[in-house]
Amino acid sequence: MEENNNLTAERSLEIITEQIAQSRKTVSKDVGMSLLIAGLCIIGVAFITCICALLTGNMAFHLLYVLVPVLVIGIERYVKRNKPKVPDSIISTMVDKTWQTFGIFVLTFFILSILFNKLMIHDALVADNMQVYFQNRISPVRIILLMMGMAVTINGYTLKSKWMVWCGIIGGIGGFFWEAFCVTQTLIARSGLPLEYYGDAGVIAPNLIMAVFTFIGLTLPGWMLKRQQ
Repeated sequence: MEENNNLTAERSLEIITEQIAQSRKTVSKDVGMSLLIAGLCIIGVAFITCICALLTGNMAFHLLYVLVPVLVIGIERYVKRNKPKVPDSIISTMVDKTWQTFGIFVLTFFILSILFNKLMIHDALVADNMQVYFQNRISPVRIILLMMGMAVTINGYTLKSKWMVWCGIIGGIGGFFWEAFCVTQTLIARSGLPLEYYGDAGVIAPNLIMAVFTFIGLTLPGWMLKRQQ
């Protein structure tokens, strides 16, 4: 009897382990599709924003990033409309909650940083001292990339995907330090370009960095997860 109980307990543990592994595999493919869609949407918006801002000189086009969640949700629902819904599990819940938290923090931070920068530039113009604005303005790109990398890395650990973990770390930390140390601006300054190109570079650089590190942190791991067997 005791031996049968041990065998039953071992078999039950095996079944639970198999179910968790199968659930992780199912969720991984679903997350892969979501990451791929999100990455492509952000890259598309980055290029559209860059082109519109360069052609018009209006920086308000950067508000197009606010539309990213709407685009991602709409396209994701359309792509997955005929596919069976991923069953609820601890893994799927952890993944969903991670991205919900990421979305809330990023959207709130993005809007508040824009309002803060507007206030700072207004005060700087009134005081006729733009140095105050340049010293105190918030650069949202580096923080958003860092939070994105954290979310991707956490998902990578949850789904036991080394590719996803490393892509999150490289995309998040790499993008943060690239922006924090103004690597693009330094490279432009050392290139010997005329001063009139610096303004265009200031528009292109943040959007290009967002596109590149979004590809590393979202699109690439999404593609890797989606194609896994």
